[in-house]
Parts: sequence; C-alpha cells; structure tokens
Amino acid sequence: MFNLSTETKRREAFKRMGNTFQAAGTRHYILSEGNNYGTRAVDVKTGSGLEYTVVKDRGMDISLASYKGINLVYLTNNGEVNPAFYESQGSEWLRTFFGGLLTTCGTTYLGPPCIDDGEELGLHGRHSSIPATRVCDLSDFDTGEIRITGRVEESVLYGNMHVVLRDIHSKIGKSVITIEDRVRNIKSKDSPFTILYHINFGYPLLDEHSEVYVTSAEYHAYDDYSQGFIDDIYSFEKPGNNNYEKNYWHSFDENKGAAYAIIANRELMDGLAVYIKFDPRVLPYLNHWKVEDELDYVLALEPSNTFCYSRKELREKGLLPILKGHEERKIEVEIGVIDGNKEIDEFLKSIGGI
Repeated sequence: MFNLSTETKRREAFKRMGNTFQAAGTRHYILSEGNNYGTRAVDVKTGSGLEYTVVKDRGMDISLASYKGINLVYLTNNGEVNPAFYESQGSEWLRTFFGGLLTTCGTTYLGPPCIDDGEELGLHGRHSSIPATRVCDLSDFDTGEIRITGRVEESVLYGNMHVVLRDIHSKIGKSVITIEDRVRNIKSKDSPFTILYHINFGYPLLDEHSEVYVTSAEYHAYDDYSQGFIDDIYSFEKPGNNNYEKNYWHSFDENKGAAYAIIANRELMDGLAVYIKFDPRVLPYLNHWKVEDELDYVLALEPSNTFCYSRKELREKGLLPILKGHEERKIEVEIGVIDGNKEIDEFLKSIGGI
C-alpha cells in the first residue's frame, strides 16, 4: 500500500491523481434499496487500506468496515435500515439492528426491555435510530485529516433531553478511527445516562482461529448458560446449529491507564487484528457478546459506562449512571487495525504482555 502518512508523500501522490478519492477521502450518498431507501451514508477511504461507512441517519454509527479488501465486521441481514422503520417496543430493535463496526446503545437506557418508573422501554435505546443533524465533512487531503461531525438529539416533551455531539476522524495513511462524543443533558433536571459502544466483528476476521485479548482485571458471566462456557471466553469455534448467545462483562484497574480489547486472527493474511482503546475511568466496563451459530456468527466487544442490565434493574441495584442538569461528559473510543503477526506480538507486549 502506498504511503500517504506524510505531507510530502501526499503532495507527490496529488500530482498523479485527477481526484484525491483515488487515494483517500469521503463520498456521500443515499441508499435506495428496500427498507434502506433514503438512508444517508458516507464512505471513508483512509488510504492505508482501511475503509468504513458512517451512516448519518443512524446516529452517525459505522456500518461497513474493511482492511485491504478484507471484511472486519458482522452485518445482520437487515442492512442499514432507514430509521423510519424503527420500533421501540420489546426486542423490536433487532429488526433494524445492522451490527457493523459500531452501533451505539443508549443514551437514556440500554439493555433488556423493561418498565421503569412507569415508562415502557425497549431493547438498547434510541440513539442508533436517530438521524444526525448539522453533519459537516471537514476532511482535507492537504492536512491529511478525515473528519466528520454531527449532532444526535434524543428528546421527548416533558422528558429527558440529550444531545450527542459526535466527531469521527482518521489520519490519512493510518488505519485508526477515533470516535469522540460529547454527551450533554440540555435540561436542568438530572436524567439517566447509559451508553454502550456495540462494536461487532465477523467473518473472515472472526473464525475458529480468532483469539480475543482484554486487559481486564476481572470478568464474569451474566447468566448460567454463559458461565458454562466461561473457560472458552477468549476463543471461538466453528458455527453450529444450537449455539445461543453468551454474555460476559469485564472490569478494569483504572490505575493502569487505557483499557484495550483485541481480536486477532493469525491465520488471516499474515496475521490481522483490530484493537479497541478506551479510558476505564469514563467507560469502566466492557460487555463481551458472542454467538457461534450459523448465520448469527458474531463477536461484540462493547465498552460501556454501566452493566448491560435494564434501566429498572440498574435503578433497583443503585447502579444507574446519572447526567446532571446541563452536565456534559466527554468520551473517546479508538479502533485500529494491526497488520502482521510480528506487529500483533509487539502491540500485545506494549500494552502489558497479555
């Protein structure tokens, strides 16, 4: 892959192109097939081999992601469904869930459906069903930066009102995506604040050769079924016919700095891995979801600010995070690709020799 990571390299490449999207940049478009019709999206080409798609009408989440033509993510059969088809009741959220590199869950509730304080809440919240406004593409080939910003507002009359100011950026020539969120309570009244970054990996990055590494201090199963497979938490098997979802949670030692979760497949290419980096003081938990069934073959590593319980259960257990009136929280999640087994080994050593 040609090198675009320096100004000199980009200047030389520029002389050889009629349009810089030959090498790196963004392309905006509207999907037009089936229940995806009308959904706005942006393809991002970093020039390093990493490409991804930001879906403006789905909370500025990220659906497609690939590296040198190799798919990295799990995609449901739904695709990037237009948010007009979103249904909030029960588990109907699953009908519009596209998986992808990032589906944001929250920001006023997540987890299983429940009735909390008289309010009926469905699965995993509304963020990913909300179209972004004030979307701005600040990408510049000359400066070597790709940057897309937007505003996602979750609000209801007489109820909670949150704004997520999202900034997604990458350096041209680098295989890294940074998601920066500023979550703001725009009312004077305190409100629940739960957020989970549902980051989903799939074939061929994910297969029976894949290994998972997490810099957690401890981990536990959410239920008895998952507990029965806890010894295999960091590995994956071939898809079967009767495998159900397994759910775990990790916690971290905040004194050790940044937290990491990595999926690596040493049999793919010359070794390929993706890491997730986040601050455990802001996102103290990682939810770990795996399904090894046919078609539903997925691993999700999900930094979050709380456990993946219903809001009712979080409230009853005294675990419900609160965003005070007019308070703002800043969150950063970094996702990057590691190319080659030597580089994977060096990366694991650099973060503590897992």
